[in-house]
Amino acid sequence: MRIRGLGVIEDAVLSLSPGFTAVTGETGAGKTMVVTGLDLLFGGRAETARIRPGADRATVEGTILVPAEGAVARRAREAGAELDPADPAADGTPRSELLLARVVGAAGPGGGGPSSARSRAHLGGQAVPVSTLAEVGEELVARHGQSAQQRLLQPTRQRAALDRYAGTAVSEPLAGYRAAYAKYKDVAAELDELVTQAKAREQEADALRYGLGEIDKAQPEPGEEAELTEEIGRLDHVEVLRAATEQAYEALNAEEEPTIGAIAVLNLARRAIEQAAATDPGLAKVAAKIKDAYWVATEASAELATYLGGLEADPARLQAAQERLAELNALARRYGPGLDGVLAWAETARTRLALLEGDDGRIAELAARQEELAGQLVELAALVSAARGACALDFAAAVTRELAELAMPHARILVRVTQREVDPAADQSGKALDFPQPDGAVRRLLFGANGIDEVEVQLAPHPGAPFLPIAKGASGGELSRVMLAIEVVFAGADPVPTLVFDEVDAGVGGAAAVEVGRRLARLARTAQVIVVTHLPQVAAFADRQLLVRKASDGTVTSSGIAVLDEAERRRELARMLSGREDSATGQAHADELLEAARAERERMF
Repeated sequence: MRIRGLGVIEDAVLSLSPGFTAVTGETGAGKTMVVTGLDLLFGGRAETARIRPGADRATVEGTILVPAEGAVARRAREAGAELDPADPAADGTPRSELLLARVVGAAGPGGGGPSSARSRAHLGGQAVPVSTLAEVGEELVARHGQSAQQRLLQPTRQRAALDRYAGTAVSEPLAGYRAAYAKYKDVAAELDELVTQAKAREQEADALRYGLGEIDKAQPEPGEEAELTEEIGRLDHVEVLRAATEQAYEALNAEEEPTIGAIAVLNLARRAIEQAAATDPGLAKVAAKIKDAYWVATEASAELATYLGGLEADPARLQAAQERLAELNALARRYGPGLDGVLAWAETARTRLALLEGDDGRIAELAARQEELAGQLVELAALVSAARGACALDFAAAVTRELAELAMPHARILVRVTQREVDPAADQSGKALDFPQPDGAVRRLLFGANGIDEVEVQLAPHPGAPFLPIAKGASGGELSRVMLAIEVVFAGADPVPTLVFDEVDAGVGGAAAVEVGRRLARLARTAQVIVVTHLPQVAAFADRQLLVRKASDGTVTSSGIAVLDEAERRRELARMLSGREDSATGQAHADELLEAARAERERMF
């Protein structure tokens, strides 16, 4: 892994190997930046405060080896990444080499505050979202540090920690519970809306009934508005229409001098041309046209006669038509636009009213469904709670065993799985259910998205001491060892190839420090372990030790990282022991630590 422009590190390359790698160095040299670099490389949050002063960006690049056909390789190919062939694993499993990169730049104008940053991610040479690096990181790396320890003091984190340790024993029933819980919440929300908004829905229904009543009383028909407008125009101008129609009829039908009607003239022309066409066939087309004109005029005359016959002044009908049109226009103003809009509104209103009038039935249906889901939740929550209770015993026993090896042989861990009971009379939240007990009693318990359980890790540090929450029952050094024991238990259960520990040994010393180193070395038998530590007893157990060196020109500190050979490692351990790398006593003690750790590792294998 290469780190540039991150914290105090200007440009450094880390050579990480299988087994246990310890990262050491003086305070402020930048050891934690190694963990920060790993965090960024695998999708962690980017902050401008992490960028080295004077640099415009921080860059972290890394190369990882993954099974060629494993989940990470498949996800990388889906993202468009390229993977290079690599040497197979010790067991012959084909492997591929995958490149990752993360670039963090200072935020631009309006970039969201001093801590925000522009960030780019690459996987196998392909630009990808940062979330893709995080997905890959979940499969590859588990990070354990003091921030994780502080989070574990929170009850919700302790419940999540127990679930994580339990694995499928809890995750499978919990998945079923969560699915039922989501349905229950949806049904409860709809039911609550129907019940609490009943008055508003009734008002809406009344408004719809009133509008439909007006429309049903009027019984409008499609196109009726245009027909009425036409009829009113005719009735309102009947005398003018009659005069014009009579004049047109007379023009077509007059047979006496001085005016001869058009039909008579056309008939005269038709007869004459037909006689001529009998002699000269060339006039046949003209004869046909005049004949057509004659018959068209005759039909028009008949239609005019019919129109005249029905064209009578009818003030009563005119008034009725005008009133009907006014009625339709009033409906259009309220429910339109236009008569088509009125008819469309009526259709929609009938559908909506049917739904509103069916609310009583829907309420009963939802109430029954809610009761059914509540029964399912009770059963599933009981399964989850029982699984947590069983795993809590195993988890407590595993952590207690780890504490015994961390120089706390008499300490005992207890993981309490409890439920919060509420007074049925006082519960108005809708977040409690009745849970029947084996003895026939009923407990009303709060429930949520994760079930009904509250989890608390408690410690009795020595015989006779009461069990207390770990935040209250442990001293600083004991708390660090308890947290480290929990982290080690988690690490042993994590199906990831790389484990990173950032100063989880803080507050530990003496024999306990040796045990910390021994535990980490054991983990390194099955995983790659990277540990940032200030304890020589821990570093001595490492297969490889990296030193973060710092140099200063008076203004800017620059750190580099070096792999230590045996002699350099001896001097670094002496510095960690005595504060001076050239101390003879310190070097002798360093030799003793290295030899003891070497013998211990040989016994492990």
